[in-house]
Amino acid sequence: MDGVVVAVSRHDVYSFTKPNRESITLLAGLGVEGDVHAGVTVRHRSRVAQDPTQPNLRQVHLIHEELFEEVRSAGFRVTAGELGENITTRGIELLGLPAGTLLRIGAEAVVEVTGLRNPCRQIDGFQAGLLKQVVGRDEAGRVVRKAGVMSVVKVGGVVRPEDAIRVELPAGDHRPLERV
Repeated sequence: MDGVVVAVSRHDVYSFTKPNRESITLLAGLGVEGDVHAGVTVRHRSRVAQDPTQPNLRQVHLIHEELFEEVRSAGFRVTAGELGENITTRGIELLGLPAGTLLRIGAEAVVEVTGLRNPCRQIDGFQAGLLKQVVGRDEAGRVVRKAGVMSVVKVGGVVRPEDAIRVELPAGDHRPLERV
């Protein structure tokens, strides 16, 4: 279940999309160096409005490139960084990972998966109708979120496209991902 980094992105100002970079540097306990969402406490504006002292469980956002292929079949064109992710992956079923999974990226970096991204209406501002493609309901009526996973940085390091990603599942019982 190992994979590869397709692209890396960061932005130092609040914007929906993030430009691709040649590399990003992950900082332990903070997130992506130079990214507006890096920090010990929450940085996403909606979360700051609720409680600015809560821990930042959304330091690094990862999306699987396979999602772009899925939405393309519904007529949408999305490329790496356009949904605000920091790391675009290929070959890993991110949404099926349990909470606490470690992703070892490149030579040094390690992130811990904390939960699912809860996409917001800004996605429809990017492309009308896209939100329904990345959030839906299963046959039992439960909400299904497809817009990637959030994580915290456990070990810092430089991450580049084509870096290997190794998946390390947590020991013991696995907890399914919930929205963070």
